Amino acid sequence: MTAPRDVPSALIRLIEQDGLEVGDRLPPELELVDRLGFGRSTIRETLKMWESMGVVSRNKGAGTRLTEEVSAKTIRVALIIRQEADSLLRMQEVRRPLEIEAVRLATRNATSDQRLVMKARCAELLAVHQAGEDWRAADQRFHNSIHEASGNPLFRQLIEQIQAGFNNIYEAPFGRPHLGQDTIPMHRELADAICSGQEDLAARLTGQIIDQVCTEAQEIAEELNGRC
Repeated sequence: MTAPRDVPSALIRLIEQDGLEVGDRLPPELELVDRLGFGRSTIRETLKMWESMGVVSRNKGAGTRLTEEVSAKTIRVALIIRQEADSLLRMQEVRRPLEIEAVRLATRNATSDQRLVMKARCAELLAVHQAGEDWRAADQRFHNSIHEASGNPLFRQLIEQIQAGFNNIYEAPFGRPHLGQDTIPMHRELADAICSGQEDLAARLTGQIIDQVCTEAQEIAEELNGRC
């Protein structure tokens, strides 16, 4: 599988090998496809990202030209960070409405036994987190209990597929495997809201948890880019 970070890295190597400087024109997309071995859509997506970062300018008549110095030292880390942040935010954007709807259905449909399981999973998550241990598996079990209580198995399947697609590439976004750990205490409120039938509160808390993770990701990306 080609990781997103492979494309900018390959483009940077090509620019260095060809000795391209600010103002120079990059090879046409079809030539980049032949030389780099990536699909045209993948290369185009990377060039669009570079354009949004001010690294290149793109014009149908003038082609793609460098507007900033590109080298392994000056830009590779910034590009990787930006791509990881964008991928994470896109994943959360798709996941958000699914999680909120699953929480609403779980609040309405959960059986007594399912509420007990949910509370137990939440207690496990909080205990693992407070002990300073890796809480990711416990967090997954807690959210799985919500998906199961929704009464629709597709929620769990779809959300796991979305997360797997991201985790296959970024096991630890920004080198921080516990991204979002500050939201863990909020899970107690979420479990209580679901189990007490407070649907709107549960949905609002779910949105806040996801929004907080996105905000943290953006702040880390800005911090790391500032060091480059």
